[in-house]
This record gives sequence, structure tokens and C-alpha cells, in this order.
Amino acid sequence: MHWLHRLLLTLISLPTRLLVSTKVIPANLITELGIDTTKPIIYLLHTHSATDLLALQQATRQAGLADPTEPVTLGGEKRPACLYLEQPQGLFSRRVKQTSVLQDFTRILELQQDDDQLDVQIVPVSVFWGRAPEKSKPGWSDLLADRASPSWLRKFFIVLFLGRDNFVTFSRAVSSQRVAQESGDHALVAHKLIRVARTHFYRKVQSMTGPSSVDKHQLYNAVLGARAVKQAIAEEQQSKKITAEQARDKAKEYLKEIAADYREGIIRFGDRLLTRVWNKIYNGIDVSHAAKVRELAQKGHEIIYVPCHRSHMDYLLLTYVIYHEGLATPHIAAGINLNFWPVGGIFRRGGAFFLRRSFAGNKLYTAVFREYLELLFDRGYPVKYYPEGGRSRTGRLLPPKTGMLAMTLQAMLKGVKRPVSIVPVYLGYENVMELGSYLNELKGKKKQKESFLQVFSAIKKLKNYGHGFLSFGDPISLNQYLDQQVPTWRNDAHEKKPTWLTPTVNHLAHQVMCRINQAASVSGMSLVSLALLACKNHTASESELTANLDHLLQLLRDAPFSELCVIPQISGEELLSSTLALKKLQVQRDSFGRIISLDERLAVTQTYYRNNILHLFALPGLVAASIAGKGAEKKQVLTTVELLYPLLSKELFIYMSVEQATDYAETLIKCMKTLGLIRQQGRKLVVTEHTGSGFGTLAILNRTIQPTLQRYAMVLNVLQRERSLSRAELERQSRELAEHLCTITGIDAPEFYDKTLFSTFIQSLKDNKWVDASTEGSIQYSEKSEALQTLVMEHISPDVAQKLTHL
Repeated sequence: MHWLHRLLLTLISLPTRLLVSTKVIPANLITELGIDTTKPIIYLLHTHSATDLLALQQATRQAGLADPTEPVTLGGEKRPACLYLEQPQGLFSRRVKQTSVLQDFTRILELQQDDDQLDVQIVPVSVFWGRAPEKSKPGWSDLLADRASPSWLRKFFIVLFLGRDNFVTFSRAVSSQRVAQESGDHALVAHKLIRVARTHFYRKVQSMTGPSSVDKHQLYNAVLGARAVKQAIAEEQQSKKITAEQARDKAKEYLKEIAADYREGIIRFGDRLLTRVWNKIYNGIDVSHAAKVRELAQKGHEIIYVPCHRSHMDYLLLTYVIYHEGLATPHIAAGINLNFWPVGGIFRRGGAFFLRRSFAGNKLYTAVFREYLELLFDRGYPVKYYPEGGRSRTGRLLPPKTGMLAMTLQAMLKGVKRPVSIVPVYLGYENVMELGSYLNELKGKKKQKESFLQVFSAIKKLKNYGHGFLSFGDPISLNQYLDQQVPTWRNDAHEKKPTWLTPTVNHLAHQVMCRINQAASVSGMSLVSLALLACKNHTASESELTANLDHLLQLLRDAPFSELCVIPQISGEELLSSTLALKKLQVQRDSFGRIISLDERLAVTQTYYRNNILHLFALPGLVAASIAGKGAEKKQVLTTVELLYPLLSKELFIYMSVEQATDYAETLIKCMKTLGLIRQQGRKLVVTEHTGSGFGTLAILNRTIQPTLQRYAMVLNVLQRERSLSRAELERQSRELAEHLCTITGIDAPEFYDKTLFSTFIQSLKDNKWVDASTEGSIQYSEKSEALQTLVMEHISPDVAQKLTHL
């Protein structure tokens, strides 16, 4: 019968190749899953299907793995390279027949017992045709739904209509050596292996497609029938003097405004469209650390994605990446400003649910939204929301808004059945399309309201945007987090807002932002911008800039900011070449070679890209500032780091503790010595010789941290002069001083006098007891303030220190 099977595959293979486009998950599966191509591999599929086998064959060719249609030799025997748990359903019967998998597994274990050197890798493989979740009510579309073990006729239609949406996902291999160590009869061990495999395939389907969909009738009944919403409807009726029916209709309208209307067809269409768009405007989308998210989904976790917010592209890019990483696409919290024709309807069918900028004073809307969010969590839908609330105009992370996180914890209090994990996500781009409007808004121009014409004009301007970067951060298990922070949290399930909620949410929000930055990706544009902005006149020769980039890259590799930080593994020359291809920098040539510079009008926009990675260079910059000038002993440098790091950490969302930061500073000092940026002179650390290539790189590090230290100095100088000020007045005078300093020094950077940065620093002064607070709430200069001011003034550039002293 083997020849008949081969003939059947040959006959089916040609139309299958024409109809099927296979996507392999994970993309670099040999590295990620640790599959050894020198050892025998047996693939395990759920259903005995010729089209599934041919899709697997396409996938193995792409990945460089053994062909599943060719037999594998084990202990001198030829065995099939592909096994199946079930036969397909009959044409007129839903009955599923068993396969010979039990006998095959038993024989493999017997061969393993005979040859302890044998190690067969059993690789579970899930083949998906489309990604539609199950529906709560059956319909004609179920004919195309890819369910377990479909009949050959149903599979024909599935392949015909969904062949371009074929996903082959590989799982970590099971070693026959390890399985053989299980005690018991071979047949019993094989039975156990089959049971585990069935559970694995079920969970794989859940993680890929998500929970079953909810129709509108069920949604309205679930949300409007909830106790909290009923109570809010009654209060609305009483306070607005309207009938119960009118109050309920109002709640229904709110739910209609909020709720997503997920359609898998829109996701498939969006996948094809966005693939074309990404190929046109990006040189590639670099995705990092997705394996840990797939593992969470496989374990049945409720996943909440919390990305930073750089651009409107974020909505599309993250969902696109999640889809291609073999995960269920999330429901997305989107601002109500994006609910305009026709984009709003498309987003809603793509899983977006809309929320207003403020819930204040509207108890009915708040109750409906909370109940809807809790329904998503309770049913197991992955969710995505942006903790910053809006897009960053400066490239830095914004202070987080805590409303959605608070609702998430309150939903857990009410009892979410599955473990909940927050997944921070870092997003970065080499070219952000909204950058011009961001700059105008920073300079005081009113934000332009989103509209169809605005979207259309943005599409017309699509061009080469370099690379996009998406990196998944270290997940936070909310169950474990609450157990650590509030061990008794489960006892407060009856309380609407327990006393510990606000401080816990604030701490959680800070942790989320730190973990986003912990997973930062360094792009060519961000690193080149950082280097050029720190050069005098924003200009450098190509050879000098290349040497600086090599030093900065090597410093990041030798003294990594974190294990999750993604550093380009190329030379400075290659990095500069790819960045110049974006045509954002000016290039001139003279008799000495090429000169790279920033257009003075556009230099301020490049601060956006520098700010994406500024946190990576805060501590290297502080070390450089401590040593620049007269030099300093190592102990002095570490003391400076210990004192100033808490302020930097608050502003730049750096994940390290003070102890970790000082240890990291020691590592930096060692690496800077090795790279020739600094040298030991007696007991002091000093700048390398001016003729050394590292001299310019140390200057770049020093100048990168200077604006931050100068802002600290301005606030402390204002406070010294006035001795006591209200917080609002201290912020106002500090900003005015910053604007004045920008004018007289020629600094053109609106973020230098950004209100948020001054507010964050003043709060940090209070939190770290560097200032006193009066009973009236004003901020007062103290001995500690004076000590901090002296320290900061010693580390800022002499010309700025002189100007601040005489103002």
C-alpha cells in the first residue's frame, strides 16, 4: 500500500502547490526549538491528511528539516517519518477512526530499549488552514472552519478557499531516550504519550485561534445583565429622571460604541494587504523574544499585551506580528478618536474596542466598559492596550495612565478563571511617519483631529521607512505579582476598590514601563542620531563617526543593558551605510573624504530617535560625565551613580535597582578601559589621550546625558533662589529658565523644556527626600537639596554651569 500512498501524494501535490502558501512558525525553528538535524526525526500530526502532509513537506523544505514523506531508519528498520493521532471523519459520519500510532510508539520504545544510543526526536506539528475561532452558533461558514479531523470533502473546500492562509507550527521535540526512562510497560508509556499529545494539540488550537466568538445577543445579555451595570442603569434612571427602558437603551448604545465585532475575514484580508505594505515601506520587521509568549499561550494564560505607543502604525504592526507568530490576535483598546468612517468599522472588525479619553462623571459608561473588559478577560480573549494612553511625541516613554491596569486588577478580584500575564512590548522604527506633526505639537500647534483625508494623505506619502522593531519583554504573571505585593488580595474579592489597589497599580505601571525599556531594540537611525546630536555642529567625518559607532556597539555588547536588549550584530560601517540609505542625513565630500551631518532644521526631529534608546546610555553617560574634565576615583564615580540613579530611573524607566546600577557602572568602567575610552592614572580614572579614537566616543556619552543633568540643575537653582515654592510655580519657573537657556545657547529641542520631564523630576525629588515639604504643600530647599545641587553642578558642562550661576 506504500506505493498507492506515494501515488496519491504525487497526484495531489501539483494542485496543492498551486493553492497552498505555507507559513512556518517559529521562523527560526531549529534554533528556537533546539532540533538536532543529525538525529532521526518523526513528525506527529493530529489528523491523517494528505494535504496536511504536503503542507508539512513544504514547511520542512523551508526550514531545512528531513522530508516527512521519506521513511526514517531506526535500528535497521524503515519506519514512517510521520505519525497521526486520528483518521479523518467519514463523509457521512462524524465518527473518527483510530490510527496505528499506539503500535508505532510502542515499537519506537522497543527499538530504543535495544539501542540506548538511539535518540528519536518526536516533533508535534499543528497544521492550520485559516484561523477562525469557533462560533457559539453554527452557520454555513462552518463548512470552511478548520476543525479536528475533517472529512476529505470538507478538507477540499478548506484547502480551496483557505490554502493561502496555511500555518504549520512546530513544537519542541520529545526525546525517545527521555520517554523510555518512564517506568512501566512500553504500551502503557505509549498510551500516556498519546494522551499528552492530544492535550498538546487542543491547547495549540486554543492559543492559535483564541476562544469561541460571542454573538451580539449573548454579548448584550452578558454585559447589560451584570449586577454592576443593572445598578448603574437604576442610578442613571433616578438621576436623569428617565424611564428604565431609556436608561437601558443608553447602556446598550454605550456597549455598541465600545464593543469589537471581530471578523476573521478582515484579519486575513489585512494580512495580505499589510504584507504588501510592509514589503513596500520597510526593509524588514525584526521580531525578538516571541517564544516566551507562545509558551504562555500554550500553558493557557490570559495574555494582555502592553506596548509603548510610537505611531498609529503600532495598531497594525503588533497585531500583524502576533498573527504571524502563531498566536490568537488580540482585542485592542483604541481611542474613540479613531472611530471615524471608514477606518472605525474596519478596526472594529479587526478586534478594536473603543474607549473615551475620560470616564469622569459617567457612571453608566464606566460600568458598561468595565463589564465588557471583564467579559473579554473571563472568556480568555487576548487583549492589547497602551499604558501611555497616547503616542509619545518625544520618543521617550510617557508616564503611564493607570486606568486600564486598575480595571485589569479589579477583574482579577472578581475572579478570572485562567492565570493572567501582562506582556510588555517595545516598538521602534527607523522612520516615523507622524514625526513632522509631533514636532509641531511640541512647539504649541494644536493636535490635528484624525480623519479619512488624513489617513489617505499618509498612505500617499508611504516610502522607505527602514526597519521596524518589535521586542517582547519579560512577562509579568499577575497572580504571582499580587501574591508578592499583596498576599491577602484574594480575601478582598468583595471590595470594589480595596485600599491597596492604587499604590499597587502605580507600582505595577512603573514595572511595566521598565520592562518595555528593558527589551529595547537599537536601530541604526537611533544610534547614528545619538552620536551626531552629541557632535559639535551635529557633524562628523565618516571615519570618525564609524569609529564612534563601533565603540558604542561594542560597549552595548560587552556591558549589556539587559539580556533582552537587542543589539545589531554588524559593524559601525555597515550600520551607518544602512542608515544613510534612508536619506535622512546630509552627506558631503571633500578632499579628506565624506562628511555626515544633520540638517539644522531637522536636527530636532532626530532627538526622537535618540530618545528611543536614551535610557541605554544614561548610566554610561553619567560615568563619562563623572570622569570628563579632571577625572575621578572609581569610588567617587560609583557614589555619583548611587545618588543620581534613582532620579534617572524614574525619568527614563530603567529597570535596575540601585545596587544593580552600581554593579553595572563597575562593568561599564571596566569595558570603557578595555575600549580605550578612559584610562587609569594613579588612583584616578581619566579621559583617554586626545589623539585616541576613544576620546570622541567618551565626549558623545557625556554630551548625551548633559541635557538631563542640566534640567536637574535648573530646577535646583530656581529652588535655591526662591527657597520655597509651590510645585506648579517651581515647574513654571524651571520651564521658563529652560526656554531662556535654549535661546542663549542655541539649543533647538522642545523636549528640553517639556513640562512632563520637569514634573517627573520634581516628584522624584520629593520621593527621594531631596527636598522638604511644608504643611501647606510647598516645596522647600534644604541641606540635602544643596548637596544634590552641588553634585549636579559639578557634572554639567562648565559653560552652562557658569550661565546658571549668574542668572
